[in-house]
Amino acid sequence: MGFFDQLKQGLSKTRESLTAKIETTILGYADIDDELLDELEEILIMADVGVATTETLMKAVRQGIKKKEIREPGDLKPFLEKEITALLLKGGAGIRMAANGPTVLLIVGVNGAGKTTTIGKLSAFYHHYGKKVMLAAADTFRAAASDQLAIWGERTAAEVIRHEEGSDPAAVVFDAVKAAKARQIDVLLVDTAGRLQTKTNLMAELEKINRVIAREIPGAPHETLLVLDATTGQNAVSQAKLFTQAAPVTGVVLTKLDGTAKGGVVIGIKAELGIPIKWLGVGEAVEDLRPFAAEDFAKALFEN
Repeated sequence: MGFFDQLKQGLSKTRESLTAKIETTILGYADIDDELLDELEEILIMADVGVATTETLMKAVRQGIKKKEIREPGDLKPFLEKEITALLLKGGAGIRMAANGPTVLLIVGVNGAGKTTTIGKLSAFYHHYGKKVMLAAADTFRAAASDQLAIWGERTAAEVIRHEEGSDPAAVVFDAVKAAKARQIDVLLVDTAGRLQTKTNLMAELEKINRVIAREIPGAPHETLLVLDATTGQNAVSQAKLFTQAAPVTGVVLTKLDGTAKGGVVIGIKAELGIPIKWLGVGEAVEDLRPFAAEDFAKALFEN
């Protein structure tokens, strides 16, 4: 199965809660009226697109009706697909790579969102494309986090830099950056702690890690990727808001999209926070994490 078919399959629950409901609702109306628009608004909110994003989309729909871009109920679905695609395309989504030396990707997110597994899958992705990968186990406070990373290191032929449990995360990162430069590593993936309940400590820790990386590799980290669990819906948006206050998040990795009807959160995150979705996870297999493509996502969401 190609990744687009996989994405389509992974979005099946979201499609049922969003586009299939739009289709069913449209069939009940000969003309566009306020009742239809109210129903459409409710469908978007229930699919976890989010209240603010739903308002933006509904405003565009009303403008579309005024401009005669939407003339009948059947025009609503293709119009929304076009608007959602445009929304997701804003700001681009490619991963910024270093021109020379190691590309440093800092991975943040709450424990349980699939952060360490995501790092393992990213390692597998880059290894598959011939890149030399190193993993830094800087989540030193979670029991077994570095052991988990070490297993991924073995599976993906990546070297793992780790210290004892409870040691200074910035010290791990310092050693990893030094080693990455010395061993001509292409991609350094840095795991970090995800304790949101101590936001001040987390912020201080991430700032320290950022300083260590930037001092050794100017312009790094090249990306700070926030891992979010799609099954949490609007809670993922709340987490994203908190993390953007603690770190300069440049992109989102959305995991577990295949197990939820809340895939509309992809649209909400991009529209409300202006953070591009960079990677999507639509299954448990290593190859089920892929770079995000806005057109493919919208097509898979709206296609029957």
